[in-house]
Amino acid sequence: MDLGLGVTSDMASVDPDLLQLQDVPMLSLKPNPYKAHIDELFSQWLSLPETAKMVTTLLEEAKAGSPLSVPGSSFNVNTSMSNSVLPNMFPAVSTPPLSPRSVSGSPRSLMRRHGAGPSSLGSPLKWANEPAKEVIPQFYFHNGPPLPREMAERCLSRINQLFFGHMDGLRVEEFKLLTKEICKLPSFFSTTLFKKIDVDNTGVVTRDQFVRYWIDEKMVTMDLATQIFTVLRQPDKNYLTQDDLKPILRELLATHPGLEFLHSTQEFQERYAETVIYRIFYYINRSGNGHITLRELKRGNLIPAMQHVDEEEDINKVLKYFSYEHFYVIYCKFWELDTDHDFLIDKENLLRYGNHALTYRIVDRIFSQVPRKFTSNVEGKMGYEDFVYFMLSEEDKSSEPSLEYWFKCVDLDGNGVLTPNEMQFFYEEQLHRMECMAQEPVLFEDILCQMVDMIAPENGYLLYGI
Repeated sequence: MDLGLGVTSDMASVDPDLLQLQDVPMLSLKPNPYKAHIDELFSQWLSLPETAKMVTTLLEEAKAGSPLSVPGSSFNVNTSMSNSVLPNMFPAVSTPPLSPRSVSGSPRSLMRRHGAGPSSLGSPLKWANEPAKEVIPQFYFHNGPPLPREMAERCLSRINQLFFGHMDGLRVEEFKLLTKEICKLPSFFSTTLFKKIDVDNTGVVTRDQFVRYWIDEKMVTMDLATQIFTVLRQPDKNYLTQDDLKPILRELLATHPGLEFLHSTQEFQERYAETVIYRIFYYINRSGNGHITLRELKRGNLIPAMQHVDEEEDINKVLKYFSYEHFYVIYCKFWELDTDHDFLIDKENLLRYGNHALTYRIVDRIFSQVPRKFTSNVEGKMGYEDFVYFMLSEEDKSSEPSLEYWFKCVDLDGNGVLTPNEMQFFYEEQLHRMECMAQEPVLFEDILCQMVDMIAPENGYLLYGI
C-alpha cells in the first residue's frame, strides 16, 4: 500500500510500543466467522486515496497539537473535511435510524438510569407475567395463635358463670369444673393447677387471678402438651422430673373410681404411683437422664393416656402406664424374687426370673450396669425402679427402649455394632443348657443365617439403628 513518503516517514516516527495491544487471555477469545470478510474490507479501505489523505491530515493535526477532526467524535469536528475524507463505500449518515420498537430509549439505557429491574415505561422486555407479591401471614406463634375475639368473649362469659356467687374466689374442691371445662385438662390436674395460680397459699383463687394466669399469660392459646408441661414443671426448670408427676398421681388415686379399693392400703398406693411414674419415664424419657423435655412429651403418647384414664372408669382398660393389673404383675414378681424383702435384688435372685430363663453371662452384664445405671446406690443390688426397667424390657421386646436395653447388653465392646462373635458368646451358654437337657442342639451358625436373611446386615454385622 502506497501512502506517500510523507506518510511513511510520519508513521515511522510513531512509537511502536503505543501500537501494541494489551495481552488478552486466549480463553476469552472466541472465533469470529466473519473475521476474514472484515479483514478484506479493512484492507480495501486502507488502499483508497481518501484514506491515505485522512491519515496524513490526522498525523499533522496531532503533531501541531490541534483538535483532531475525527468523524463521529465529540471533539471539534470539521464536518466538511470529515465528510470529504469518508470513503464512498461508507456513506456519511448524520445519525443512525431509531429502532421502531423503542422510541423513548433502549431497555439497557433505562435500566442504567433507573436501576436494575424490568422497565416501567412499556418496554417490550418487561416481564409479561410478573407474579404479584404475595403476603404470607404469620403462621408460627411462640405461645400459640392469638385467641379470636368471639372465642375470648365466650371463654370470659363461661368463667363469669363459674365464678358467679363466689365473690371471694373458688376453693380447691370447687376448682375441678373450671379445670375440665375452661382449661380442658384432665380432672386430676385441678389441685396442681390451683396451687400454680394460688402462689400466696391463700386457699382460694379469684376470678381475676384465674383470668390473669389463663388468659393474660396466653396459657389459653398454647397447645395441650405445652399447657400440661407448664402446669407441671417447676418455675425455674425447663424439664419435668419424677417429683413433678407425684401430685397428679396422688389426686388420681384419691378421685378415680377404679382405684377406690386402694384407699385403705397406703403402701400399695405409693407403690402404684411409683410404678406408673417409672413406666412413664421408661417410654417418654428417651435420653435416659431423668428429665422429660417438652419435645419428649410431645413425641410420646402420655397425654392421650392421661385423657383416657380421666374418662375411663375401669382403670385396667387403660393399658398405657395406668393399668393396675400391670402394676400388680410387676410388683408381685419383684416381691417373689426378693426373698429377704429388703426391697433389693441381687444376681442370685434375678437368675430365678422366668424359671431360670436368663443366663449367667447376661445377668452379669445387667449387674455391670451397662444397659442402665442402677438407682439403688447399693453395690451388687438392684432396686425396684431398676427391676421395673428390666421387666419392661424383658416382656416387651418390640419397643425401642427394650431394643436399646438388650443391644447394650450384647454389645460387649460398646462400639455400637454387634458382631457374630459377640452373639455367639451369649449363645454358648444356652447351647450348653440344651445339651444338658438332652435336647437336640441348634447350632449358632443356623441361627445366624436366619438372622442375616431377616435383617440383611452390611459386611456381616448387625448395625444398631435406633
